[in-house]
Amino acid sequence: IEYIRSQYYNKVEYVRFSSSLGKFVGFTQYGLKNAEQWNKDPSYLAALNAQKETYCLNNVGVEHQAI
Repeated sequence: IEYIRSQYYNKVEYVRFSSSLGKFVGFTQYGLKNAEQWNKDPSYLAALNAQKETYCLNNVGVEHQAI
């Protein structure tokens, strides 16, 4: 299971957090600056990695039952 958080502006993805990488990846000039800044904050990265456990892992059983 992977938690992905993408941010868009004008329908263009500029930055993405991936729990499998454990960091942000920027796709535009603005996104690269934001990713660099956010990747320097270990508490912010830890909070986003924790969202995988609190959101994804708790709901995976519910989603599979619905299918």
